[in-house]
Amino acid sequence: MKVLGVIPARGGSKGIPRKNLVPLLGQPLIVYTLRCAQSSRRLARTVLSSDDPEIIEVARAAGADVPFVRPAVFSGDASTSADVVRHALDALAEAGEDYDAVVLLEPTAPLRTAADIDAALDRLEASGADAVISVCRVDAPHPIKMQRIEADRLVPFLPELWRDGLTRQQLPPVYALNGAVYATRTSVFRATGSLWGRNAAPLVMPPERSVNIDSPLDLALAELLLGRKA
Repeated sequence: MKVLGVIPARGGSKGIPRKNLVPLLGQPLIVYTLRCAQSSRRLARTVLSSDDPEIIEVARAAGADVPFVRPAVFSGDASTSADVVRHALDALAEAGEDYDAVVLLEPTAPLRTAADIDAALDRLEASGADAVISVCRVDAPHPIKMQRIEADRLVPFLPELWRDGLTRQQLPPVYALNGAVYATRTSVFRATGSLWGRNAAPLVMPPERSVNIDSPLDLALAELLLGRKA
């Protein structure tokens, strides 16, 4: 398959202002995803999609391919990942480039590896699935043990499954999206408008590569894990 990588990096992050440029062990966060994509054996081309001049400048200094500036209409809080991918595919198609699959690589997953990207694409080819989405097993907090608060009282979030005293061994395996890799067949994406397609296979990643940067606590955890690898 001829595969396009797309790294989305708008300027208007909310949880951590200017998140894509926040320092992580002395490097801007976005650099980790750029280097990871550059090391992939399966990506024919990887492009940065950004509306922000500073992000584009930093990314280009790190070797990013930035063939366009993302329009403001695809850069607001209501813009979706599908909007970003569609714009990138359309922009490159106008230049005569078509791809069999597209991989969305969020900069907020700095611990993913090139091997994770390649494994997702290998699985996409071998499985026949429309898409391969990266996930991580969740042991705690398990959703069956989660509670809501109603009228100052704890109420099970999943009352039909919850009972007091459930042990870890009694809980079924569950998996959370870790935001690291979304690999989708382009024909399916064009037909459905979804990065999931009609059926998606999992790429199960370990927790130590599944940190997704949404808060300062996530950033501190990523620094700890990356520091151990250094």
